[in-house]
Amino acid sequence: MQPYALVVGESLVDIVVEPDGRDNERPGGSAANVAVALARLGRRVRFVTSYADDDRGRAIAAHLGESGVELAVDPHALERTSTARATIAADGSASYEFDLDWRFHPVGEVDPVMVHVCSIGAVLEPGAEDVVALLERLRATATISYDVNARPAITGTGAEVVAQVERVSTLAHLVKASDEDLEALFPSRSVADAARHLLSLGPLAVAVTRGESGSTWFTASGEVSVAAVRADVVDTIGAGDTFSAGLVDALWDDLDVAPEQALAHAAAAAAVTVSRRGADPPYRHEL
Repeated sequence: MQPYALVVGESLVDIVVEPDGRDNERPGGSAANVAVALARLGRRVRFVTSYADDDRGRAIAAHLGESGVELAVDPHALERTSTARATIAADGSASYEFDLDWRFHPVGEVDPVMVHVCSIGAVLEPGAEDVVALLERLRATATISYDVNARPAITGTGAEVVAQVERVSTLAHLVKASDEDLEALFPSRSVADAARHLLSLGPLAVAVTRGESGSTWFTASGEVSVAAVRADVVDTIGAGDTFSAGLVDALWDDLDVAPEQALAHAAAAAAVTVSRRGADPPYRHEL
């Protein structure tokens, strides 16, 4: 059987408020974006997620299917499909308002080589507790990647959320966070100190993205930084998720890949996503 990644987390519909005030709906969600990005890079992906049996849920299902993402569980665990209303600023950055529920049906026997969890799905109850249980079950046999991708609008940034981020980080081999994530969760620490704090909890590496300032790879033996890839930014929806997928893809066959190579590969993938509207990750031939 072809090796596969198990991606675990939320699917939702992004309601993008266009400059003219119109609403434009597109399937998304941090975990769904990672699943799609990995599948488009040619990796086999099984996805643990949830959405309702409604029009928006069917749109998500079609979107996942078109990119070759397989479902690992019955996704119909919600009464209505979650949404995120995204307002795009002049620089292409997005701010969000969420209407979201997170839970999923039990996961049967799985044997992935990689597991990726992220964002709301790792910290929002009741699903977050099941995410942790799944990671504890799979950590000995799979490489675990965790993208913090903080969403203060729905989870806040209080002590309980920070404790959950730290708890998931202890189970991960790789943690990825943006400078904005770390500033929101650890306001009394510098970005570098916050990254080193997460590293001290047990992961082998922490990757920090800094937008146009590039990214940095933290390990016990030191730090490596890589410049951002220049791109004409349309919007940033899905950029961090694509970066996460790029890291997972880079580490898939060789966990000892050079950090510079992994960061550069992830940055190249993310640069394609920001150059087009919405969460539209690249296929491998586009890299």
